[in-house]
Amino acid sequence: MIVLIVLVSLLSCSAQLCQKQATRVRGSRRVASGWIAGSVLLLGIAMVLWLVVLQRVPVSQAYPMLSLNFIFVALAARILWRERLTLRQICGTLLVVAGVMLMGSQR
Repeated sequence: MIVLIVLVSLLSCSAQLCQKQATRVRGSRRVASGWIAGSVLLLGIAMVLWLVVLQRVPVSQAYPMLSLNFIFVALAARILWRERLTLRQICGTLLVVAGVMLMGSQR
């Protein structure tokens, strides 16, 4: 089930990155609309998979795992758009990782 939760998080992250890319398009509404459409599609798939997760995992355990989005989006923004990560952001992200590990280890 962890794999499915990570997949939902990756799909959601990808959708958010599509939204950001849509804001970077200059002069072509068609291209920007394509990025938005991709985002909606990815969010739709993520929602369907999330419903599957919620059928099998208590929401109090599953939902904190979506905090992985913070990690995935920060890393992707750094790689794709060369956005800077401050020491504060890195420390905060590491705290999120620690929290996800604690929540994911509950049985």
